[in-house]
Amino acid sequence: MTQSSTLPALLVLSHLRWAFVFQRPQHLMTRAARTRRVYYIEEPIFGEHPDQLRRSEQPSGVTVCTPYIEIGHSPDESQRRTAALLAQLIRDEGLREYDLWVYTPMELPVAAGLRPRVTVYDCMDELANFRSAPPELREREQQLFAQADVVFTGGHRLFEAKRQQHPNVHPFPSSVEVAHFAQARAGQPDPADQTGLARPRLGFYGVIDERFDTALMAELARRRPEWQFVLIGPVVKIAPEDLPHAANLHYLGMKSYAELPAYLSGWDVALLPFARNEATEFISPTKTPEYLAAGVSVVSTGIRDVVQPYGVGELARIADGVDAFEAACAQALAEAGTPAAARRQARADAFLAGLSWDQTWQDMAGLIEQAAHDPKADQGAADD
Repeated sequence: MTQSSTLPALLVLSHLRWAFVFQRPQHLMTRAARTRRVYYIEEPIFGEHPDQLRRSEQPSGVTVCTPYIEIGHSPDESQRRTAALLAQLIRDEGLREYDLWVYTPMELPVAAGLRPRVTVYDCMDELANFRSAPPELREREQQLFAQADVVFTGGHRLFEAKRQQHPNVHPFPSSVEVAHFAQARAGQPDPADQTGLARPRLGFYGVIDERFDTALMAELARRRPEWQFVLIGPVVKIAPEDLPHAANLHYLGMKSYAELPAYLSGWDVALLPFARNEATEFISPTKTPEYLAAGVSVVSTGIRDVVQPYGVGELARIADGVDAFEAACAQALAEAGTPAAARRQARADAFLAGLSWDQTWQDMAGLIEQAAHDPKADQGAADD
């Protein structure tokens, strides 16, 4: 890893654990770490222990910092203690200049004493719409808008919602590492926990939470016992008894990013079975371009950032309601191996040729430097 001494360090406040699902923060910060020091600060872990900041150096060069905070204090006091640990980190590391990157407005008080060169708000989701979101989150987001020099959004629908709240907002929908997922097309060995499943296989990977349409999956499994549904990922905020269960529903648990192409290689259709609710109104699923890069047909519910551009470009099938979704899956299976399937994949490949996380990070880094040199610039919202 080569890091430049001319670029300030980057302090990242995130609500997602580094070791959780490999997604937008991990993609971006591994690239940031190629040219600067990156400190990825997780939310605290509370327990019967003195306050301390544990650091873990990742192979990518990212330093993951996990605050361990003594249990029993008020939320305000706990954040004050976390802020003290962060201030000590800055002193210990000799960070005279640094940028601040924020994923969660709830942790903004932790940064109250910081003096960053540039403050970035990467609004990857509308967190206030998620189940059990703190009521003060929206207020803290407004405070973050007032402090931020530049705002990135995780998709175009979210950009439309935020562009009126800050003068320098830019949409950066989910990107993809095409070469990584294209490995699936070469015919990977079937993973041990998938190899015994019959075909056809229809799969999903990602966090299984309130955004996942459990009713849709239950009815599909009932109607189509000959289809095997492979569900990969952690179950969050859903009780086990609320998950659908059937002989053809297979929950394989969480897999690493490196393992995903092997699973995709054995699927006939890749699914985006998202519920239509507040939590999904603004999402831009990272897995959409990943599925396509793997060469697997995609069927999705009508999520705005999937419909545009993947649905209108006929790269993915869009279907709402169990009847339409079932029919779309059947069409995808019937089309496999035909000239029509080859044409659809060619369109997808042409679209994906313009996407990469490297390019996304390069564009973001340019906007950060622009904000650093012209902090009062009123750019982005009108011309994106």
